Amino acid sequence: MFQPVVPFGGFAGWSFLTRTLDNQKEAYAKSPEVTREVAYFKENISKVETAEDLIADRTLLKVALEAFGLGEDINNKFFIRKVLEDGTFSEDALANKLSDTRYLELSKAFGFGDFPVPNTVLSDFGEKITSAFKERQFEAAVGDQNADFRLALGISRDLTEIASKDLQEDTLWYTVMGNAPLRAVFETVFNLPDAFGTLDLDKQLETFKDRAQSAFGDEGIKQFASAEQQKKLTRLFLLQSEVQALNVNSGGSQTALTLLQNSTTNWGLL
Repeated sequence: MFQPVVPFGGFAGWSFLTRTLDNQKEAYAKSPEVTREVAYFKENISKVETAEDLIADRTLLKVALEAFGLGEDINNKFFIRKVLEDGTFSEDALANKLSDTRYLELSKAFGFGDFPVPNTVLSDFGEKITSAFKERQFEAAVGDQNADFRLALGISRDLTEIASKDLQEDTLWYTVMGNAPLRAVFETVFNLPDAFGTLDLDKQLETFKDRAQSAFGDEGIKQFASAEQQKKLTRLFLLQSEVQALNVNSGGSQTALTLLQNSTTNWGLL
């Protein structure tokens, strides 16, 4: 199995990863295990007619879950089956009650609970899911070496999709708040405490909007349809994450201050 090359962390490590990203993704996608699982999914997914069928095949289930960043649920079969069978149309559907919107996207993609015939029979379904699978698997492999880089790699994909939706800004923020990886990014950028998620949702929304206005000059999510704003968010995320790590590991407020003072110069390398 090809392992992504992440020789160091921080700005230099991120710069190296982004410069070599296309070649590394290609090499990873050609790894025997990934190639085998992709081929198996494409060959067999059209035979799957129910959520039970999917749950019964561990390889198919693995690819399906990993495609949505939910690989850790591979053994939560009853839960995933319920998410899939309930569909997304009913307000009482389990996926609509969960704060993590990735379950909603999973259920919507397969369509077991929404349509008489699921989306698994569509000719391009296997290609769509395996393409997402390869992307997420690569990110997970990067995350094994640097968790911050894994989150950073998902920013462009997830924010572009959310910011392009024709929804009110508050609704878009709630969507971001329900996307666990993106939420982690924004909480880090805004230096929010671990207990922030226990606050009332309206208070959380207000805080996110206020902090976004201060950091980006705009309180909305639609601004992140811009590649430039995504790049700025990524920079701030990696910088703030490094500062927090330095403070935790060394209590070094002076080191953190120096890093912040030099950040403009360092980011010019990316």
